[in-house]
Amino acid sequence: MSANELGVGSRISHPKFGSGVIVSVDSGYYKIYFTASEEVKTLARDYEGYTVEEAKMPDFPMLTIRDVEKAIREALMATSEKTPLVPLGGKWMGGKLIMEPSDKSLQAKEVPLETFFRKIVMVREKLRVLEQNINNHPKLDDEDRVNLQQYITRCYGSLTTFNVLFAYKEDQFKGSGKD
Repeated sequence: MSANELGVGSRISHPKFGSGVIVSVDSGYYKIYFTASEEVKTLARDYEGYTVEEAKMPDFPMLTIRDVEKAIREALMATSEKTPLVPLGGKWMGGKLIMEPSDKSLQAKEVPLETFFRKIVMVREKLRVLEQNINNHPKLDDEDRVNLQQYITRCYGSLTTFNVLFAYKEDQFKGSGKD
């Protein structure tokens, strides 16, 4: 085991500070408690001026800031634009939305209903996030909140046209006329 792969509890000997025990490890440094001076000193992991008396394996792999950034980026990507699993009604599975222009010389557009439905559900989720942001915004007074909420309610009402696509009634859009 290399001197810069020691875990907490490893014992080392330093030419100036004497015998010590590693009490903390990060990506670049060891914190070592030296018994003679009863002090904790910070030494670079790649410092070669000490000898290892007893090596302990690290309890976990050492993480760098780059590893942490990568993990955060992956977590954000995994959760962004993620919509809840809202099932499309069975009779619409495999169906398609066909948009035909009035000008017959133009080509019609076909979209799988699953794709269209997923986009409708994403709109709903973004409206919900907007609603939460309005409710929690520190600079909006109650009157502004109510006015903005009314716009969102009207948006939900406009989207009730697509309720026919939902498998379950509880997933459907509700305008101001429903609970």
